[in-house]
Amino acid sequence: MENRLRELREQQGITQEELAARVNVSRQTIISLEKGKYNPSIGLAYSLARVFKLPIESVFIFEDGEE
Repeated sequence: MENRLRELREQQGITQEELAARVNVSRQTIISLEKGKYNPSIGLAYSLARVFKLPIESVFIFEDGEE
């Protein structure tokens, strides 16, 4: 699953540490998400989208055929 976390975070001047604190995860989780090594739970995806005031679909891009 693709995501725009790094792009959105940098646009708003938020560090990985700050974003992690806002959604109550570790900085390592944010790093893994940004690198595409980890897919978030629906709850975490929702929390991240709320930080950026966007719908989940604007932050996480689900490709057809992904499961």
